[in-house]
Amino acid sequence: MRIIRTPEGIRYDPTGKADGRGAYLHDKRSCWERALKGCLAKTLRTEINGEDRNHLLQIMFSLPKEENGG
Repeated sequence: MRIIRTPEGIRYDPTGKADGRGAYLHDKRSCWERALKGCLAKTLRTEINGEDRNHLLQIMFSLPKEENGG
């Protein structure tokens, strides 16, 4: 799953082809949790504001729950 930084904020790029600095995340909640702790902001070279964080959390919570911790 590709996340991009745009002038409008951080967005999910379902096509994988949108312009903007991007990062790829697995479609696992655990991956998203780790990314939101800081490495996603570092990779995108930006700070993640509250609105963008909420948007990303909505995506994360829409992912299926993982079994056995991974």
